Amino acid sequence: MNTNAPAKQPPRINWRTDHLDVEFPTEFEDWPKFSSDEIVGLCGDDYDISLETLKRHTGGRPWVWPREPVVFICDVHADTDGFLRSLVASGAVRKTGPEDADFELTELGRQCTFVIGGDCLDKGPHNLRLLHCLGDLIGLGADVEILAGNHDVRALVGLAYAGRKEPRFAHLWVRMGKKSIPLFLEVYEAMVEGNETDYEFPDDDEVRKRLFPDESWYEAFPAASADLVSPIKVEREIQRIREKVQELQHAAKEAGLSLGQIYAATQAAQKLFLDPAGGFHGFFGRMKLAHRAGSFLLIHAGVDDTVAEILRADGVGGLNERFHYLMETDLFELYHGPIGNTFRTKYRTGDLPFTEVGVRHMYESGLYAIVHGHRNITRGQRISVSNGVLNFECDASIDRNTRAIEGLEGPGGAAVVFLPQGRILATSTDYPYIKSFEARRNLEWTTFV
Repeated sequence: MNTNAPAKQPPRINWRTDHLDVEFPTEFEDWPKFSSDEIVGLCGDDYDISLETLKRHTGGRPWVWPREPVVFICDVHADTDGFLRSLVASGAVRKTGPEDADFELTELGRQCTFVIGGDCLDKGPHNLRLLHCLGDLIGLGADVEILAGNHDVRALVGLAYAGRKEPRFAHLWVRMGKKSIPLFLEVYEAMVEGNETDYEFPDDDEVRKRLFPDESWYEAFPAASADLVSPIKVEREIQRIREKVQELQHAAKEAGLSLGQIYAATQAAQKLFLDPAGGFHGFFGRMKLAHRAGSFLLIHAGVDDTVAEILRADGVGGLNERFHYLMETDLFELYHGPIGNTFRTKYRTGDLPFTEVGVRHMYESGLYAIVHGHRNITRGQRISVSNGVLNFECDASIDRNTRAIEGLEGPGGAAVVFLPQGRILATSTDYPYIKSFEARRNLEWTTFV
């Protein structure tokens, strides 16, 4: 693809956020809410586990509490209004006016680490607007860590391998799917319109030839990927690529874009995200896989036995080093291997296994709970036990597209805050109370550093 034209920066649009006004809860409720499994059964409400079940899985372990405050916000999916609401809900940001950039850090915001838990991109409506807003947060001096989400890495892989025809790579641009169309539309309007001579506009058939896998790929991919991808996942991947070929073309047409325009937008997006001079090159460059806060592992989706062994042997720092190495050397392995499983898994058949061995390695690392997003839920954050490990599930359906699918009314916003005093506060527009997890109530033995 032609990437010789100089990288241009997307224009900053002066978006208004008057509709950001939203009622967040102000009263607290114990988290977990119910003391025993019996009461959960009597109430018929098993959204969260009971305190009895929680203690069964946490008792006797030497928990270490985070020494600094942490704000965890995840699965924003290019909904900047939802992101701003979530920042305000955390108490770490105060809005000072109606525009996106009209906010300031509170005392909490100056002290905390903001962990953005993956899936910033896709779905829409405004990917570039969200990235500008993230830049504003960083520009205020906030300590911001961005974790890799499956949608984010899928965009990186698709842009990096666009036009490659080897069997391992030929499908990866199409793998971005219909949810990438809002990004391409934004990039086209911001970067291509008015600069058409900088880009190629092949006809539809030529775009299919250059960017879509041809029929031979469906035969060649199983052997080409056998070292990393299980047979059940190969079968699923082939089926999904056939679907995505059709879905992507339909979504482009619905958005009023020809395949030639999508091709030009792909070139522009490559400059914007992959070129060191591109306006958003730093988004992928600063991405990490995981963040440790005391005995809590913050990650996009989950863990498997291989990753748990890396954590035991090399810690979260070693896991992030492995992630960055694959970012530089092998994006296919990054996406499809054990590292990619951390931002893709839902512990389905075909996902890499997380067994008692992996749980033991996690515990030997001093990590006793996983804090993650990835699987959206509809009544605020929740606590669950998965594969024997405590999980704080935090994808509280912030973005408007997910909310429409789930039938949720009103605007979305959610944040989880870890406070050094031994509290976790979970706030959402979809639950009437701030959920308050108290270490002294819920954990038998906790060290505060």
